Amino acid sequence: MERSSEITRRTMLGTLGFLGVAAITGGLAAPGSAGAQPLGLQETGEEALRRVFGGRPMKDGSGVIKLDIPAIAENGSLVQTSVTVESPMTPQNYVKHVWLVADKNRIPVVFRATLVPEAGRAYVGATIRLGETGDVRAIVEQNDGTLLAVRREVKVTVGGCGG
Repeated sequence: MERSSEITRRTMLGTLGFLGVAAITGGLAAPGSAGAQPLGLQETGEEALRRVFGGRPMKDGSGVIKLDIPAIAENGSLVQTSVTVESPMTPQNYVKHVWLVADKNRIPVVFRATLVPEAGRAYVGATIRLGETGDVRAIVEQNDGTLLAVRREVKVTVGGCGG
């Protein structure tokens, strides 16, 4: 009787181990393409707003939104900002999202904050980076989908020199 064609227990365990390692590491899956996600890179502020909000109209929110940001930022890497919205923050009427958009930044949408009525107050504060002098917008989306916006120009200086 010839034993060389039989599958041994050792061969079977080795083969199953190899297949298990290949399955875990993705060696059995079809190779996919890898690449950077260019979403939001090198777009203008208007393009970013169009991408995020489509063609939805934005109302003037100067009566209810307070965008607190310095008019002159001596260090564009560290700009303190806050957005306060006069809203009752009840389950029937509340601020759903607060967006901050810097038109001249390489990635204009700086952040989006999601709020819930339990927050009790529509307030967001952050330290942001501004690439250069330009408009900064605070856009508020209410729970009914209404968009309100305010805009403020911020001059970014380098070493105390305005530009």
